[in-house]
Amino acid sequence: MKKMQLAVFVSGGGSNLQAIIDAASSGKLDLDIALVLSNNANAYGLERARNSGIPTAVVNSKDFDSREEFIRAFLGTLEAHDVDFIALAGYLRKIPPELIQRFDGRIVNIHPGALPEFGGKGMFGIHVHEAVIESGRDNTAVTVHFVTEEYDEGAVIAVREVPVLPDDTPETLQARVLEVEHALYPEVLQSLAEKLRSQ
Repeated sequence: MKKMQLAVFVSGGGSNLQAIIDAASSGKLDLDIALVLSNNANAYGLERARNSGIPTAVVNSKDFDSREEFIRAFLGTLEAHDVDFIALAGYLRKIPPELIQRFDGRIVNIHPGALPEFGGKGMFGIHVHEAVIESGRDNTAVTVHFVTEEYDEGAVIAVREVPVLPDDTPETLQARVLEVEHALYPEVLQSLAEKLRSQ
């Protein structure tokens, strides 16, 4: 049986992408990473993909004369690589509705905080950890959820709690949360691939 074909979207360093690549190469993740796509030609995540022999693409709305051309190129790139489903891994652009409709129930994101409390526009990366520490909570969470047309509002697939320590800074909390992200995301993608394959 043909393996599920995953596209990973990145905008920056792509540490979660690396965790997915490592899980796939070790056999823990039974799928093919068909494409790594970015809106940023300088994203280090693209370098990670090239180092592993994974096809890459850059699709940025600013490079097109019209929104229609952008959407056509975006969808065309995914179709050319026979993509079955999509994982966002630090992708900092809103997913166009046309993509969400085409891949309904097949686009997931990992968020470094509890949702909905620490989600929404502008809540990414270190901003989430700053907000968690300011809130005084003694725990945070990694959340994997389906992507919809609104930021961080899709159905939650998995949550894993992470303690906030008394002497945590946003940076130390971020490092500990990332370790949990790197373990959880491949597990969730494996489960999703199995479900999609059986449909």
